[in-house]
Amino acid sequence: MTGPAEGDTLAARVRQRIAAAAAPVTPAAIVSAVRAEPTAAVLGDTALLRMADRVRDDLVGAGPLAPLLADPEVTDVLVNGVRVWVDRGQGLHQVAVPVGTVDDVRRLAQRLTASAGRRLDDGSPYADARLPDGTRLHAVLPPVATDGPYLSLRTFRQRPFTLDELVRQGTVPRPVAPVLSAVVAARLAYLVAGGTGSGKTTLLNTLLGLVPATERIVLVEDAAELHPRHPHVVGLQARTANVEGSGAVGLTDLVRQALRMRPDRLVVGECRGGEVVDLLAALNTGHDGGAGTLHANAPSDVPARLEALGMLGGLPRPALHAQVAAALQVVLQVRRGERGRVLESLCLLLPEGTDRLVAAVPAWTRGRGLGPAARELATLLGERGVPVPPVLREPWPGSAGPQ
Repeated sequence: MTGPAEGDTLAARVRQRIAAAAAPVTPAAIVSAVRAEPTAAVLGDTALLRMADRVRDDLVGAGPLAPLLADPEVTDVLVNGVRVWVDRGQGLHQVAVPVGTVDDVRRLAQRLTASAGRRLDDGSPYADARLPDGTRLHAVLPPVATDGPYLSLRTFRQRPFTLDELVRQGTVPRPVAPVLSAVVAARLAYLVAGGTGSGKTTLLNTLLGLVPATERIVLVEDAAELHPRHPHVVGLQARTANVEGSGAVGLTDLVRQALRMRPDRLVVGECRGGEVVDLLAALNTGHDGGAGTLHANAPSDVPARLEALGMLGGLPRPALHAQVAAALQVVLQVRRGERGRVLESLCLLLPEGTDRLVAAVPAWTRGRGLGPAARELATLLGERGVPVPPVLREPWPGSAGPQ
């Protein structure tokens, strides 16, 4: 067996051997380089393969961050200079990971960015990229990053949660789970809203897995993060401009392309710009059952957030509200608390007042039970031939109902 120091020395020699060979960095080449070391004879098969994995991470992977990214409980890895912070669903905690010097972190950031086909250097000091394994990377170099480099890595669970799993871990209350299933079955259009890291993508992934196998899901995303458990999913991903400033493909273009791909369910991974106008137009022309995520701190903020995005797409306020009232029905608000991510409320988008502006009216809220829109939601489900879940049946509010 080798100690930490000996292991570091052996790994460094193997990296130098591979670099000198100027051959493709394949798993077989790495194992061969490890075996060629004189001290490798004392390594067992397990230790040899572990060393090969370490060298591979140093050459083409995430280096010392690789074990963190491989941890299924880790959702975010943040590097501030040479300090590393990790989120395992309970908030950020600093961890002792030997990432080397600031220059080592800079080279790691540049290597990861290059593996995604992006540029990161003094002329382009920040980059947003998706790594080959699906991890989302954002990197910023000094002097823009005053105490950097800064790396932000967001991992994604390879296997989406099932609805039962979300119930067991407390994200979704058990009585409310049938309501989510009914929303999908009734082809109601919905938005999953919440702050950064609140679990929007996780919940949307789960709900898309409830779509019948006979339907085709077309995903439109800025970065491919959705991987629903469904047999018929096709994805479109936006593309940034190249170093010459050309070749960009935005979400608005992709939404229009998706409409020509015979979608049964059109999904926009995150509504953040003028593409919301095309999405609303699509949902108003026979493409019901669509979905998306939206950054909003509370359900009451959703109409204003949609207004702002609609203005980017050239849609006036009255027209935007009319489109929303006809196209979107449900808002699922998620939040991140001390004990993890939870479904906070389920609201309906309903026109109110003489100006008929849309408002988010609660049908169910965690800790409060059923809300004023519970009866309206039950009616919507019944009109679409979907059995009304027990939680939405009479007695109506203000009975306590499930909390």
